[in-house]
Amino acid sequence: MIDYAAARLAMVESQLRTNKVTDEAVLEAFLAVPRERFVPAHLRGTAYVDGDLPLGGGRYMMEPMVLARLIQLAEITRKDNVLEIGCGTGYGTALLARLARSVVGVESEAELARQAGARLRELAVDNAMVVEAPLAAGCPARAPYRVILCQGAVARVPEAVAHQLAEGGRLISVLQEGNGPGRAVVMISAGGVLSHWPSFDATVPPLPGFQAEPSFVF
Repeated sequence: MIDYAAARLAMVESQLRTNKVTDEAVLEAFLAVPRERFVPAHLRGTAYVDGDLPLGGGRYMMEPMVLARLIQLAEITRKDNVLEIGCGTGYGTALLARLARSVVGVESEAELARQAGARLRELAVDNAMVVEAPLAAGCPARAPYRVILCQGAVARVPEAVAHQLAEGGRLISVLQEGNGPGRAVVMISAGGVLSHWPSFDATVPPLPGFQAEPSFVF
């Protein structure tokens, strides 16, 4: 019988704290949310490995360390409303909900969206919702957002998503250009323009729909 609480603690102490995740609120969120509840049943024994986990259909749950560092970059507060693009089965949604005022997770795969909604209800996460929609469309009905987090690598940010970021808001993603390593970036909206700066190298699976959109190429 796997002691998931012990595995969760080991993940935080050996994967996150040792890799520049220092925000205590972020660390507490990763300690509190049961990652094993969000992975396919046959992979629960590997829920806390330091790697991306397949969810089916070419989609993945992001490596804990990379996800934690991206969330830390976002500097989320209890005043922030967050848009999570590519929420998968809802693990990141549950983490973000512990830090933000509200979270909208967008998922294009119907079965993943269904699972995400079910997990959030089971865990009584009442400040987050899941919307089934094309990832590159975001969720304009609840825009603007103070924080947008992309759960996967993107080659560019579609204009439809960029326009959903509030003035002064932060968009966090892994920018993947060509075949080289990806780079985690923070993008800030100012006067309708996205400025950005790189943070750390990261290799994560790509988000579908974010490679061919011909706008905001960096």
